[in-house]
Amino acid sequence: MTVSLPRTAVFVGAAALAMSACGAAPDDASTTTDGKSAATATSAEAFGGMDALVKAAKKEGTLQAIALPRDWANYGALIDGFQKKYGIKIEVENPDGSSQDEINAVTSRKGQDRAPDVLDLGSSFALSAAQQGLLAPYKVAGFADIPEGQKDAKGRWFNDYGGYISIGCDAKRVKTCPTTFADLLKPQYKGQVALNGNPTKSGSAFGGVWAASLASGGSFDDIQPGLDFFAKLKKNGNYTPVESTPATVEKGETPISIDWDYLNAGYADEFKKKGLDWKVAVPSDGKFSQYYSQAINKDAPHPAAARLWQEYLYSAEGQNLWLKGYARPALMTAMEKAGTLDKTAAAKLPEVSGTPSFPTEAQQSKAKTVLGQGWGKAVAG
Repeated sequence: MTVSLPRTAVFVGAAALAMSACGAAPDDASTTTDGKSAATATSAEAFGGMDALVKAAKKEGTLQAIALPRDWANYGALIDGFQKKYGIKIEVENPDGSSQDEINAVTSRKGQDRAPDVLDLGSSFALSAAQQGLLAPYKVAGFADIPEGQKDAKGRWFNDYGGYISIGCDAKRVKTCPTTFADLLKPQYKGQVALNGNPTKSGSAFGGVWAASLASGGSFDDIQPGLDFFAKLKKNGNYTPVESTPATVEKGETPISIDWDYLNAGYADEFKKKGLDWKVAVPSDGKFSQYYSQAINKDAPHPAAARLWQEYLYSAEGQNLWLKGYARPALMTAMEKAGTLDKTAAAKLPEVSGTPSFPTEAQQSKAKTVLGQGWGKAVAG
């Protein structure tokens, strides 16, 4: 597995990219002989079935993605698997970008054939994109098996994979690794605690602040205690503004990293080969789980390929590849019942007790607003 930076890099801007001035209107490759357009198809069936969708997607020949690092939840294997199966090239722009970068790319390139076809967004960012009218309604074959509350009723977004906020720790540099948020406030961790991005732009960092809130008396209705926690962490010198990446961990700049468990667990495998002992713990005092969400750009330049990509991701093959990357796929329960779940991969998931609960759309929108207004002040100085 090739280790690259997490999805937190700053968007370089449309001006820095070689963009085409021509429009992105789908051509004949995206339309069936009887006039059905992939750009408006709300399911494979509505387009004439999977065979028709595959044929149209192959004619388009390309899928444009954004912010998909190969080491993030095993995306490298998913990209390779799709390309091998369908012969459609996937071009990934700005692989280290954040969820906000993805939305920026869609809005700044509306009508451009350099626009991204598909998006993988933190759930609060998916809600925002849907509210802005940026997403195309589409329901994959397994849509009914995606749990309620984890999909938009119209199919504009639907959860794909998820996990729990965890604490990763370099056991060779840190004498006693922290396992709770309360531990992180201890003076022995001065200058060592990092997030993997800015929570106003990064879904994983956003989750880290919410987990800290739950550990500090907050709730899904109140993320403010999480901001207060990081203000305290900053005041006592434990918080470092360096955004944690595999590279900063190897250099010793971020020996303690708050991130999704599937990322920390995946990094542990890679670090082990380099002699680094990376311990991973899901904090018992701040158990926060969340999924990322798939979505299709309403103005996707390659609408058939975009829809075929979704079908692949929600097939048993696609879902199990996420599972092999230590992420919990959205169809995990349904696949377990159907006997299609990779049990070996499931057994390797970080251990967590209890049943996860998730914030509502309204709670996520409120939390995002509070974060946007207060994060800079919380960690200023």
